[in-house]
Amino acid sequence: MDANTSPSTSGTEGKVREGGSGLALLVIASCQLMVVLDITIVNIALPHIQTALGFSTESLSWVVSAYTLTFGGLLLLGGRTGDILGRRRVFVFGVLLFGLASLLGGFSQNAGQLLAARALQGVGGAIASPTALALITTTFREGPERNRAFGVFAGVSAGGGAIGLLAGGVLVEWLNWRWVLFVNVPIALLIALMAPRVIRESERHPGHFDFVGALTSTLGMVSLVYGFIRASQEGWGDPYTLASFGVAVVLLVTFIMVERRSPQPITPLHMFADRNRAGTYGIMLFLACAIFGMFFFLTLFVQNVLGFSPIRAGLAFLPVSAVIAVGAGVTSQLLPKFGPKPFMVAGALLAACGLGWLTFTDVHSTYLGSILGPMLLFALGMGMQFVSLTLMALSNVPDRESGAASGLLNAMQQVGGSLGLSILVTLYGTASRNEATKQLPAFMANATPEQKAAFRHTGRLPGPYGAQVLTSGVTAAFIVAALFTLVAAVIALVVIQVRPSDLERLKGTHTPAAV
Repeated sequence: MDANTSPSTSGTEGKVREGGSGLALLVIASCQLMVVLDITIVNIALPHIQTALGFSTESLSWVVSAYTLTFGGLLLLGGRTGDILGRRRVFVFGVLLFGLASLLGGFSQNAGQLLAARALQGVGGAIASPTALALITTTFREGPERNRAFGVFAGVSAGGGAIGLLAGGVLVEWLNWRWVLFVNVPIALLIALMAPRVIRESERHPGHFDFVGALTSTLGMVSLVYGFIRASQEGWGDPYTLASFGVAVVLLVTFIMVERRSPQPITPLHMFADRNRAGTYGIMLFLACAIFGMFFFLTLFVQNVLGFSPIRAGLAFLPVSAVIAVGAGVTSQLLPKFGPKPFMVAGALLAACGLGWLTFTDVHSTYLGSILGPMLLFALGMGMQFVSLTLMALSNVPDRESGAASGLLNAMQQVGGSLGLSILVTLYGTASRNEATKQLPAFMANATPEQKAAFRHTGRLPGPYGAQVLTSGVTAAFIVAALFTLVAAVIALVVIQVRPSDLERLKGTHTPAAV
């Protein structure tokens, strides 16, 4: 027992050991599933949310971004908080805050209330998720046991997006859009009740909270994402677009300067001195840019072009979750023999091939003929990637910094997803506007007076004209998403170097040096 553990905690530790690690992994994985699932569960509900709360088409993406930006921007502070105050304690608080925000979001009566609740959900997720990952390092022994735990965690992280789409479809079609938020409440309460019984508290490490670093990084990313979204609506020469990019540069440069001078930064820059860890963070950043875009645009495509209902759209993504889980499970078994690099390179290339295949979709495409195959190829690549990246990011990290290291990996995923989605939405907007210009003469020549009146009110072309516009924009987005994954493959090939000690650690035969 560590010196900072109270007598009451000592009794809890005994109960934890008796309960075994299986329940602990179930609780940790359930939290991660809830947090990751929430990134996509609202995607299916977006058309219903737009109608109910009066969102414009342009502002609708903030329902996703309000969550992912606060989540990604505060993950580093969340991980650091667990290191200082105790990971289990912080884990439970984050889970309860997430549940409260979900409850408030479900009762939202206007767009502002929903966006505020989504941002608060992101804060709760930023506290719970990195401490959940760090708890694996203090709950499971290094070697095969920890490898399996990381494999489960990575599979949940990667497959949660597809599960969220399925759950969202079921809830929207059988109940209403508010239940995509309400469903988190009982799950959060159950996790919070179980955690003290099956997870032992971690040692506390003295330190302070880098609020300035957290604030400048989060606001900097918000400004950057807003700049891209604004550019898609108003153009690159718009004064607010340019001002947003300028503010983002100032804030992010300030963030780096603060982190360099802080004695205990939320982003320990020395972690980037290890080439494998720096490469891992870069790979995660670019992969997240692609995976967020794939789910977002495919969801639009299958509902608005293929005409799928919400539940059918959710079912369409279910095979993705299964293949990701298989890929992560097989990779976790083979890692001790081959090391993570082959899976990093191959996984990124498979994902790039899947996205490249999706660029051939058009208005005549079918789910079985054009969508399922590339989705499964992409999913297999992601399953191979996530478990490898998780293990490599936490390799050779002291226990006192595992929360910060896991928070940084998650931050790269969420911030990369938000940034990538904003870039892809910008490209989508440009390509779809160009296609709309081509389609407009034919529409005006054949439209009824009612259709023309509706077009003047909404600005959206109906029927086959609108499907062609959306497909053109989605194709452009997939092209750039494929390029993101190719960059990830190059980083894996050039930067990652697996050392003999890494393989020993994966096999559980590594002997730590004396401290």
